[in-house]
Amino acid sequence: MPVPFLDLKAQYASIKVELDAAVAGVFERCEFVTGPTVRTFEEAFAAAHGARFCATCNSGTAALHLMFWGLGIGPGDEVLTAANTFMATAGGVKLAGATPRLADVRADDFNLDPEQVEARITPRTKVLLPVHLYGQCADLEPLREIAERRGLLLLEDAAQAHLAGYHGVHAGHQGRAAAFSFYPGKNLGAAGEGGAVLTNDEALYQRICRLRDHGMPEKYLHAEWGHNYRLEGLQGAVLGVKLRHLPGWTAARRQAADWYREELAGLPGILCPQELPGRSHVYHLFVIRVTPDSGSTRDAVMAALQQAGIGCGLHYPRPVHLQPAAAELAYREGDFPVTERLAGEILSLPMFAEITRAQVAEVAAAIRNAVV
Repeated sequence: MPVPFLDLKAQYASIKVELDAAVAGVFERCEFVTGPTVRTFEEAFAAAHGARFCATCNSGTAALHLMFWGLGIGPGDEVLTAANTFMATAGGVKLAGATPRLADVRADDFNLDPEQVEARITPRTKVLLPVHLYGQCADLEPLREIAERRGLLLLEDAAQAHLAGYHGVHAGHQGRAAAFSFYPGKNLGAAGEGGAVLTNDEALYQRICRLRDHGMPEKYLHAEWGHNYRLEGLQGAVLGVKLRHLPGWTAARRQAADWYREELAGLPGILCPQELPGRSHVYHLFVIRVTPDSGSTRDAVMAALQQAGIGCGLHYPRPVHLQPAAAELAYREGDFPVTERLAGEILSLPMFAEITRAQVAEVAAAIRNAVV
């Protein structure tokens, strides 16, 4: 049977009555830009992650930009982050006028390798920015130790890590601030674009709130130059409904990950993601590795899945340092060997809260047929 990569229709069907009522309320109140519904969501999202403050905005990229901008990171500064992230991570740095610098990652969790970070720090490095890729937190304790010892800000790109945990603490207030995305396909997705910054720093929160609204602390008083990064009221309403379901959806994703590991166990060269000690993985994506031991290639397995009507994807096939836009950073092929090896092996399988055991078995059968 065909298996979609993501099934947003199934999600909508499960909460249609709640969503329709919430959206109708926004129209009835004509509350289209920020407003009480957005503020209610901000308070709930901060509370869900154990943070004091949440400032929403209109995309995850905007959240990254606001986080750096609010902290005064700009021209002449460097932000050290992972080489295998989505381009928006480095793009947010560029929007602030700073320079993205990269470090290699670990193959066991796809996240920044603390042992590689230290050698990449320069006198211009101001920020250490781990990315909680695919829904599992980076190894934050050694990264925090490096940041404190070297006098760096520790920030988080938590765009894929809603409710992810690290030693009992949620992503989002492990460092000075964290950026989240509410792109529709995320674990907590809007009906369009959206993002947020979480922080425990009240002064930073207030500044980000000004910057997202043309620098205004109050209407028509512009304390500084800002931008229009406000979240729409409709998105706040949608996110408020979905947030109530997020713990259950997260548990369902974790169950699906266990099913995948059971179904794919013993297949040579097929490596499933593992939840590392002290972490709570939320499986925004379930990304396997197809290694040479499989007797096949990642591309051949991907083609077999597509032929069987099974959705799959690559997150991400070309690392940041090999993107044309990043040529100015002067990196070369071979600079980040783990990142480059992973880019040729990774394959994202269908993952959504509503996926069934039968669908997972269908995906596994197609993979088995491709490699055995």
